[in-house]
Amino acid sequence: MRQNKFSLAVAATVAVAALAGCGGGSSAGNQAPKIQFTSQVVFGDSLSDVGSYAVGSIILGANPSGTAYSGGRYTVNAAVGSGPAHTNWTELMAGTLNLPLPCPAETGLEGDPAYGFYAAIKTYTPQCTSYAQGGAMVTDPYGPGNANTTGNPVDGSAVLGQLTVPIVTQIQNHLAAHGGAFSGTEVVFLLAGGNDAIFNSELYVGSVAQAYTVGGAAAAQAEAATAGPAAVQAMVTAGTQLAGYINNLILANGAKYVVLVNLPDLSTTPYGAILESNLAGTQALVKTMVTTFNSTVAANVSSSNVLIVDAFTTSDLQISNPAQFSLTNVTTPACNLNAITASNPTGNPLASPTTPESGTSLVCNATNVIAGDISHYEFADQVHPTPYGNILLARYVASQMAIKGWL
Repeated sequence: MRQNKFSLAVAATVAVAALAGCGGGSSAGNQAPKIQFTSQVVFGDSLSDVGSYAVGSIILGANPSGTAYSGGRYTVNAAVGSGPAHTNWTELMAGTLNLPLPCPAETGLEGDPAYGFYAAIKTYTPQCTSYAQGGAMVTDPYGPGNANTTGNPVDGSAVLGQLTVPIVTQIQNHLAAHGGAFSGTEVVFLLAGGNDAIFNSELYVGSVAQAYTVGGAAAAQAEAATAGPAAVQAMVTAGTQLAGYINNLILANGAKYVVLVNLPDLSTTPYGAILESNLAGTQALVKTMVTTFNSTVAANVSSSNVLIVDAFTTSDLQISNPAQFSLTNVTTPACNLNAITASNPTGNPLASPTTPESGTSLVCNATNVIAGDISHYEFADQVHPTPYGNILLARYVASQMAIKGWL
Protein backbone atom coordinates (compact mmCIF):
# COMPACT_ATOMS: atom_id res chain seq x y z
CA MET A 1 0.00 0.00 0.00
CA ARG A 2 1.02 3.61 -0.42
CA GLN A 3 2.43 5.15 2.77
CA ASN A 4 2.67 8.85 3.56
CA LYS A 5 5.70 10.46 5.18
CA PHE A 6 4.10 10.33 8.64
CA SER A 7 3.46 6.58 8.58
CA LEU A 8 6.98 6.08 7.28
CA ALA A 9 8.30 8.09 10.21
CA VAL A 10 6.46 5.80 12.61
CA ALA A 11 7.72 2.71 10.82
CA ALA A 12 11.29 4.02 10.90
CA THR A 13 11.07 4.54 14.64
CA VAL A 14 9.91 0.98 15.17
CA ALA A 15 12.62 -0.37 12.85
CA VAL A 16 15.31 1.34 14.91
CA ALA A 17 13.83 -0.05 18.12
CA ALA A 18 13.72 -3.55 16.65
CA LEU A 19 17.34 -3.39 15.52
CA ALA A 20 18.44 -2.14 18.92
CA GLY A 21 16.57 -5.00 20.57
CA CYS A 22 18.08 -7.75 18.44
CA GLY A 23 21.54 -6.23 18.06
CA GLY A 24 21.45 -6.31 14.26
CA GLY A 25 22.30 -9.62 12.65
CA SER A 26 20.76 -11.37 9.68
CA SER A 27 17.22 -10.29 10.53
CA ALA A 28 18.06 -6.59 10.06
CA GLY A 29 16.62 -6.51 6.56
CA ASN A 30 13.19 -7.83 7.56
CA GLN A 31 11.09 -4.92 8.81
CA ALA A 32 7.70 -6.62 8.46
CA PRO A 33 5.50 -6.73 11.57
CA LYS A 34 5.92 -9.93 13.57
CA ILE A 35 2.17 -10.44 13.37
CA GLN A 36 0.47 -9.71 10.07
CA PHE A 37 -2.94 -8.47 11.15
CA THR A 38 -5.75 -8.88 8.67
CA SER A 39 -7.53 -5.65 9.59
CA GLN A 40 -7.73 -2.79 12.05
CA VAL A 41 -10.78 -2.01 14.21
CA VAL A 42 -10.98 1.27 16.12
CA PHE A 43 -13.31 2.30 18.94
CA GLY A 44 -13.14 5.68 20.59
CA ASP A 45 -13.78 9.39 20.40
CA SER A 46 -12.41 12.44 18.58
CA LEU A 47 -8.79 11.49 19.31
CA SER A 48 -9.25 8.52 16.94
CA ASP A 49 -11.95 9.90 14.60
CA VAL A 50 -10.87 9.71 10.95
CA GLY A 51 -13.82 11.55 9.46
CA SER A 52 -17.22 10.71 10.98
CA TYR A 53 -18.27 14.32 10.47
CA ALA A 54 -16.36 14.98 7.26
CA VAL A 55 -19.61 15.57 5.41
CA GLY A 56 -21.28 18.46 3.65
CA SER A 57 -19.86 21.87 4.42
CA ILE A 58 -17.42 20.52 7.02
CA ILE A 59 -15.12 18.99 4.46
CA LEU A 60 -15.56 20.85 1.18
CA GLY A 61 -18.45 23.25 1.31
CA ALA A 62 -19.24 26.58 2.85
CA ASN A 63 -21.74 28.00 5.29
CA PRO A 64 -24.41 30.51 4.22
CA SER A 65 -21.86 33.34 4.53
CA GLY A 66 -19.55 31.61 2.07
CA THR A 67 -16.85 30.47 4.51
CA ALA A 68 -14.99 27.34 3.41
CA TYR A 69 -14.34 24.83 6.19
CA SER A 70 -12.06 22.15 4.73
CA GLY A 71 -12.10 20.07 7.89
CA GLY A 72 -13.15 16.64 9.04
CA ARG A 73 -10.52 15.56 11.55
CA TYR A 74 -9.78 17.00 14.97
CA THR A 75 -6.34 18.36 14.14
CA VAL A 76 -4.83 20.74 11.58
CA ASN A 77 -6.55 19.56 8.41
CA ALA A 78 -5.36 19.93 4.83
CA ALA A 79 -6.41 23.05 2.92
CA VAL A 80 -9.32 23.05 0.45
CA GLY A 81 -8.60 21.03 -2.67
CA SER A 82 -5.55 19.21 -1.35
CA GLY A 83 -7.43 16.10 -0.25
CA PRO A 84 -7.50 14.50 3.19
CA ALA A 85 -4.36 14.53 5.27
CA HIS A 86 -3.93 11.08 6.78
CA THR A 87 -2.50 12.30 10.06
CA ASN A 88 -4.64 10.69 12.77
CA TRP A 89 -2.61 8.28 14.92
CA THR A 90 -4.79 5.34 13.87
CA GLU A 91 -4.08 6.13 10.22
CA LEU A 92 -0.38 6.23 10.96
CA MET A 93 -0.64 2.87 12.72
CA ALA A 94 -2.36 1.36 9.69
CA GLY A 95 0.59 2.43 7.56
CA THR A 96 3.03 0.94 10.03
CA LEU A 97 1.08 -2.35 10.11
CA ASN A 98 0.80 -2.53 6.30
CA LEU A 99 -2.98 -2.27 6.50
CA PRO A 100 -5.39 -0.16 4.44
CA LEU A 101 -6.11 3.30 5.77
CA PRO A 102 -9.03 3.26 8.22
CA CYS A 103 -12.32 4.80 7.15
CA PRO A 104 -15.31 5.83 9.28
CA ALA A 105 -18.00 3.19 9.69
CA GLU A 106 -20.70 5.84 10.12
CA THR A 107 -20.83 9.44 8.93
CA GLY A 108 -23.34 12.26 9.26
CA LEU A 109 -24.45 15.23 11.31
CA GLU A 110 -27.76 16.21 12.88
CA GLY A 111 -27.18 19.93 13.39
CA ASP A 112 -29.24 23.03 12.85
CA PRO A 113 -30.01 23.46 9.11
CA ALA A 114 -29.74 27.23 9.53
CA TYR A 115 -26.00 26.86 9.99
CA GLY A 116 -25.47 24.65 6.97
CA PHE A 117 -24.32 21.55 8.81
CA TYR A 118 -27.44 19.44 8.52
CA ALA A 119 -26.93 15.95 7.12
CA ALA A 120 -29.96 13.99 8.28
CA ILE A 121 -29.12 10.91 6.23
CA LYS A 122 -26.48 8.91 8.06
CA THR A 123 -24.20 6.82 5.92
CA TYR A 124 -23.09 3.37 7.06
CA THR A 125 -20.12 1.72 5.36
CA PRO A 126 -19.84 -1.91 6.55
CA GLN A 127 -16.37 -2.43 5.11
CA CYS A 128 -15.07 0.46 7.20
CA THR A 129 -14.17 -0.48 10.77
CA SER A 130 -13.17 2.81 12.39
CA TYR A 131 -16.09 3.53 14.72
CA ALA A 132 -14.52 6.36 16.76
CA GLN A 133 -16.59 9.54 16.79
CA GLY A 134 -16.01 13.00 18.13
CA GLY A 135 -17.98 13.55 21.33
CA ALA A 136 -18.43 9.84 22.06
CA MET A 137 -18.65 8.84 25.72
CA VAL A 138 -18.25 5.35 27.19
CA THR A 139 -21.96 4.66 27.65
CA ASP A 140 -23.98 7.88 27.47
CA PRO A 141 -25.25 8.49 23.91
CA TYR A 142 -25.40 12.28 24.35
CA GLY A 143 -21.80 13.42 24.34
CA PRO A 144 -20.42 16.91 23.63
CA GLY A 145 -21.76 18.40 20.43
CA ASN A 146 -24.81 16.12 20.28
CA ALA A 147 -28.04 17.77 19.13
CA ASN A 148 -29.87 16.49 22.22
CA THR A 149 -29.07 19.14 24.82
CA THR A 150 -31.69 17.67 27.13
CA GLY A 151 -29.72 14.44 27.26
CA ASN A 152 -26.51 16.41 27.84
CA PRO A 153 -27.60 19.50 29.80
CA VAL A 154 -24.07 20.75 30.53
CA ASP A 155 -23.19 21.07 26.85
CA GLY A 156 -25.02 23.55 24.66
CA SER A 157 -22.94 23.14 21.49
CA ALA A 158 -25.68 21.46 19.45
CA VAL A 159 -25.10 23.47 16.27
CA LEU A 160 -23.20 20.64 14.56
CA GLY A 161 -25.31 17.81 15.91
CA GLN A 162 -22.49 15.29 16.26
CA LEU A 163 -23.65 11.68 16.33
CA THR A 164 -21.57 10.81 19.46
CA VAL A 165 -22.30 7.07 19.25
CA PRO A 166 -20.98 5.72 22.59
CA ILE A 167 -18.25 3.10 22.87
CA VAL A 168 -20.64 0.33 23.91
CA THR A 169 -22.78 0.91 20.81
CA GLN A 170 -19.72 1.18 18.57
CA ILE A 171 -18.68 -2.30 19.68
CA GLN A 172 -22.19 -3.65 19.28
CA ASN A 173 -22.42 -2.16 15.79
CA HIS A 174 -19.20 -3.90 14.79
CA LEU A 175 -20.42 -7.22 16.12
CA ALA A 176 -23.73 -6.83 14.30
CA ALA A 177 -21.92 -6.16 11.02
CA HIS A 178 -19.45 -9.04 11.40
CA GLY A 179 -21.42 -12.06 12.46
CA GLY A 180 -21.36 -11.33 16.18
CA ALA A 181 -17.64 -11.98 16.61
CA PHE A 182 -14.10 -10.79 16.04
CA SER A 183 -11.94 -12.91 13.77
CA GLY A 184 -9.02 -13.00 16.22
CA THR A 185 -6.65 -11.84 13.49
CA GLU A 186 -7.45 -8.12 13.61
CA VAL A 187 -5.85 -5.52 15.83
CA VAL A 188 -8.36 -3.60 17.95
CA PHE A 189 -7.46 -0.07 19.05
CA LEU A 190 -9.44 1.57 21.84
CA LEU A 191 -8.99 5.03 23.39
CA ALA A 192 -11.92 6.49 25.34
CA GLY A 193 -12.96 8.38 28.46
CA GLY A 194 -12.03 11.94 27.52
CA ASN A 195 -15.58 13.11 26.97
CA ASP A 196 -16.71 11.52 30.21
CA ALA A 197 -14.03 13.56 31.95
CA ILE A 198 -15.06 16.73 30.12
CA PHE A 199 -18.75 16.17 30.86
CA ASN A 200 -18.15 15.63 34.58
CA SER A 201 -15.67 18.51 34.79
CA GLU A 202 -18.22 20.87 33.27
CA LEU A 203 -20.89 19.50 35.59
CA TYR A 204 -18.64 20.18 38.57
CA VAL A 205 -17.71 23.72 37.52
CA GLY A 206 -21.32 24.57 36.73
CA SER A 207 -22.66 23.31 40.05
CA VAL A 208 -20.03 25.17 42.06
CA ALA A 209 -20.62 28.38 40.11
CA GLN A 210 -24.36 28.07 40.64
CA ALA A 211 -23.84 27.54 44.36
CA TYR A 212 -21.68 30.67 44.53
CA THR A 213 -24.33 32.70 42.71
CA VAL A 214 -27.01 31.59 45.14
CA GLY A 215 -25.15 31.42 48.45
CA GLY A 216 -21.72 32.95 48.06
CA ALA A 217 -18.29 31.54 48.86
CA ALA A 218 -19.41 29.29 51.72
CA ALA A 219 -22.06 27.63 49.57
CA ALA A 220 -19.58 27.18 46.71
CA GLN A 221 -17.07 25.55 49.04
CA ALA A 222 -19.70 23.17 50.37
CA GLU A 223 -20.81 22.28 46.85
CA ALA A 224 -17.24 21.62 45.77
CA ALA A 225 -16.76 19.25 48.70
CA THR A 226 -19.70 17.20 47.42
CA ALA A 227 -19.45 17.64 43.65
CA GLY A 228 -15.72 16.87 43.46
CA PRO A 229 -15.96 13.32 44.85
CA ALA A 230 -19.08 12.78 42.74
CA ALA A 231 -17.13 13.66 39.60
CA VAL A 232 -14.38 11.20 40.53
CA GLN A 233 -16.96 8.50 41.26
CA ALA A 234 -18.53 9.09 37.86
CA MET A 235 -15.16 8.26 36.31
CA VAL A 236 -14.99 5.08 38.39
CA THR A 237 -18.33 4.12 36.90
CA ALA A 238 -17.20 4.92 33.37
CA GLY A 239 -13.95 2.99 33.84
CA THR A 240 -15.77 -0.02 35.23
CA GLN A 241 -18.19 0.05 32.31
CA LEU A 242 -15.39 0.30 29.73
CA ALA A 243 -13.53 -2.61 31.30
CA GLY A 244 -16.74 -4.62 31.18
CA TYR A 245 -17.19 -3.89 27.48
CA ILE A 246 -13.61 -4.96 26.77
CA ASN A 247 -14.04 -8.21 28.70
CA ASN A 248 -17.60 -9.13 27.71
CA LEU A 249 -18.01 -7.68 24.22
CA ILE A 250 -14.51 -7.66 22.74
CA LEU A 251 -12.44 -10.42 24.37
CA ALA A 252 -15.36 -12.78 24.94
CA ASN A 253 -16.22 -12.51 21.26
CA GLY A 254 -12.85 -13.62 19.97
CA ALA A 255 -10.49 -10.61 19.85
CA LYS A 256 -6.88 -11.65 20.47
CA TYR A 257 -4.99 -8.39 19.98
CA VAL A 258 -6.50 -5.45 21.82
CA VAL A 259 -4.46 -2.25 22.22
CA LEU A 260 -6.03 -0.17 24.98
CA VAL A 261 -4.55 3.33 25.02
CA ASN A 262 -5.30 4.88 28.38
CA LEU A 263 -6.56 8.43 28.72
CA PRO A 264 -3.89 11.14 28.32
CA ASP A 265 -3.67 13.76 31.07
CA LEU A 266 -6.54 16.13 30.29
CA SER A 267 -5.47 18.42 33.14
CA THR A 268 -2.27 19.46 31.33
CA THR A 269 -4.06 20.52 28.13
CA PRO A 270 -5.06 24.12 27.33
CA TYR A 271 -8.57 23.03 28.34
CA GLY A 272 -7.30 22.11 31.79
CA ALA A 273 -5.65 25.50 32.11
CA ILE A 274 -8.92 27.24 31.20
CA LEU A 275 -10.80 25.23 33.81
CA GLU A 276 -8.25 26.24 36.43
CA SER A 277 -8.50 29.91 35.50
CA ASN A 278 -12.27 29.71 35.85
CA LEU A 279 -12.26 27.82 39.13
CA ALA A 280 -9.12 27.25 41.19
CA GLY A 281 -8.49 23.63 42.08
CA THR A 282 -10.29 22.18 39.05
CA GLN A 283 -7.07 21.19 37.29
CA ALA A 284 -6.04 18.93 40.18
CA LEU A 285 -9.52 17.44 40.30
CA VAL A 286 -9.39 16.65 36.57
CA LYS A 287 -6.04 14.89 37.00
CA THR A 288 -7.56 12.79 39.77
CA MET A 289 -10.55 11.99 37.57
CA VAL A 290 -8.31 10.82 34.73
CA THR A 291 -5.96 8.76 36.90
CA THR A 292 -8.95 7.18 38.65
CA PHE A 293 -10.51 6.27 35.30
CA ASN A 294 -7.27 4.77 34.00
CA SER A 295 -6.57 2.78 37.15
CA THR A 296 -10.13 1.48 37.27
CA VAL A 297 -9.96 0.18 33.71
CA ALA A 298 -6.52 -1.38 34.26
CA ALA A 299 -7.60 -3.07 37.48
CA ASN A 300 -10.51 -4.75 35.74
CA VAL A 301 -8.79 -5.87 32.52
CA SER A 302 -6.12 -8.52 33.03
CA SER A 303 -6.07 -10.58 29.83
CA SER A 304 -2.74 -11.15 28.11
CA ASN A 305 -4.63 -10.36 24.91
CA VAL A 306 -4.82 -6.71 26.00
CA LEU A 307 -1.87 -4.34 25.73
CA ILE A 308 -2.39 -1.22 27.87
CA VAL A 309 -0.44 1.70 26.45
CA ASP A 310 0.29 4.37 29.06
CA ALA A 311 -0.49 7.55 27.13
CA PHE A 312 -1.11 9.35 30.43
CA THR A 313 2.50 9.16 31.56
CA THR A 314 3.97 9.98 28.17
CA SER A 315 1.62 12.96 27.75
CA ASP A 316 2.86 14.34 31.07
CA LEU A 317 6.46 13.80 29.97
CA GLN A 318 5.80 15.74 26.79
CA ILE A 319 4.46 18.69 28.79
CA SER A 320 7.24 18.67 31.38
CA ASN A 321 10.10 18.08 28.93
CA PRO A 322 8.96 19.15 25.45
CA ALA A 323 12.47 19.41 24.00
CA GLN A 324 12.94 15.67 24.51
CA PHE A 325 10.13 15.15 21.99
CA SER A 326 11.12 18.01 19.65
CA LEU A 327 8.02 19.94 20.72
CA THR A 328 8.26 23.71 20.44
CA ASN A 329 5.01 24.61 22.22
CA VAL A 330 2.85 22.61 24.65
CA THR A 331 0.49 25.32 25.90
CA THR A 332 -0.83 27.29 22.91
CA PRO A 333 -3.30 25.86 20.36
CA ALA A 334 -1.96 25.92 16.80
CA CYS A 335 -5.38 26.75 15.37
CA ASN A 336 -6.88 30.21 15.41
CA LEU A 337 -9.88 29.43 17.63
CA ASN A 338 -11.50 32.86 17.68
CA ALA A 339 -14.51 33.80 15.59
CA ILE A 340 -14.16 35.21 12.10
CA THR A 341 -14.38 39.01 12.13
CA ALA A 342 -13.19 41.86 9.97
CA SER A 343 -10.08 42.07 12.10
CA ASN A 344 -9.69 38.27 12.29
CA PRO A 345 -10.56 37.02 8.78
CA THR A 346 -8.72 33.72 9.27
CA GLY A 347 -10.68 32.78 12.37
CA ASN A 348 -12.55 29.59 13.19
CA PRO A 349 -15.95 29.08 11.49
CA LEU A 350 -17.41 27.32 14.53
CA ALA A 351 -16.23 29.80 17.17
CA SER A 352 -18.77 31.81 19.11
CA PRO A 353 -18.38 35.54 18.48
CA THR A 354 -18.96 36.16 22.19
CA THR A 355 -16.56 33.54 23.59
CA PRO A 356 -12.78 33.76 23.04
CA GLU A 357 -10.96 30.62 21.89
CA SER A 358 -14.24 28.74 21.43
CA GLY A 359 -13.54 27.18 18.02
CA THR A 360 -12.60 23.60 17.27
CA SER A 361 -9.91 21.93 15.22
CA LEU A 362 -12.60 20.00 13.33
CA VAL A 363 -12.65 22.96 10.93
CA CYS A 364 -9.02 23.99 11.33
CA ASN A 365 -6.70 23.84 8.36
CA ALA A 366 -3.52 25.42 7.04
CA THR A 367 -5.39 28.64 6.20
CA ASN A 368 -6.64 29.38 9.72
CA VAL A 369 -3.80 28.49 12.04
CA ILE A 370 -1.96 31.08 14.12
CA ALA A 371 1.05 32.90 12.73
CA GLY A 372 4.45 31.27 12.84
CA ASP A 373 5.79 27.72 12.62
CA ILE A 374 3.29 25.38 14.31
CA SER A 375 4.74 22.17 12.85
CA HIS A 376 5.93 20.94 16.26
CA TYR A 377 3.15 22.26 18.46
CA GLU A 378 1.47 19.74 20.75
CA PHE A 379 -2.12 20.98 20.56
CA ALA A 380 -4.30 21.92 17.61
CA ASP A 381 -7.08 23.23 19.87
CA GLN A 382 -7.84 23.02 23.58
CA VAL A 383 -7.59 19.20 23.76
CA HIS A 384 -6.73 17.67 20.37
CA PRO A 385 -3.19 17.04 19.09
CA THR A 386 -1.62 18.51 15.99
CA PRO A 387 -0.45 16.17 13.22
CA TYR A 388 2.91 16.07 15.02
CA GLY A 389 1.15 15.21 18.29
CA ASN A 390 -0.51 12.34 16.46
CA ILE A 391 2.90 11.19 15.22
CA LEU A 392 4.19 11.12 18.78
CA LEU A 393 1.24 9.03 19.93
CA ALA A 394 1.56 6.60 17.00
CA ARG A 395 5.28 6.19 17.64
CA TYR A 396 4.66 5.39 21.27
CA VAL A 397 1.87 2.91 20.53
CA ALA A 398 4.07 1.24 17.91
CA SER A 399 7.00 0.98 20.32
CA GLN A 400 4.81 -0.64 22.96
CA MET A 401 3.41 -3.10 20.42
CA ALA A 402 6.98 -3.98 19.43
CA ILE A 403 7.92 -4.64 23.07
CA LYS A 404 4.82 -6.81 23.41
CA GLY A 405 5.93 -8.79 20.36
CA TRP A 406 3.00 -7.73 18.23
CA LEU A 407 4.99 -5.59 15.80
